Amino acid sequence: MEKEIEKTNVMRILDAAGVHYTPYAYSVDATDGMTIAEKLGEEPYSVFKTLVTRSDKGAYFVFDVPVCMTLNLKKAAKAVGVKSIEMIKQKELLPLTGYIHGGCSPLGMKKAFPTVIDDTAHLFEEICVSAGRVGRQVKLSPTELADLCGAVFADIADD
Repeated sequence: MEKEIEKTNVMRILDAAGVHYTPYAYSVDATDGMTIAEKLGEEPYSVFKTLVTRSDKGAYFVFDVPVCMTLNLKKAAKAVGVKSIEMIKQKELLPLTGYIHGGCSPLGMKKAFPTVIDDTAHLFEEICVSAGRVGRQVKLSPTELADLCGAVFADIADD
């Protein structure tokens, strides 16, 4: 019998909202997205990383893109209607979101920030995102994820 995966705050949020998801656990020594997708046995385009940015005016934005793609900062800025954005420094992530690098999820941040999911998510019935802890992922409907975190879909990533 498979050991039950310990619930994370993200899983509790999904449970409370009645959202169906599949939890995954993987070795914490896997740190890059491509390795994580491989360990999960998932298509890399269906496994999304969560990136946090700051605009030229100091506003924060969250972007989710496939692990095999990169965030296009110009497209991302346009998607949220600002002049420019940049990635926040890694040391800023925990105090701002409550998450550490490698365990950042679009759900359950300390504060809700405007969120954009790359529109390639629509190619899949379900996508994987971090469950809020290194070594944990959840697989769920991209539409339900967007509904729950107030996200919109836009073309924000490049191969």
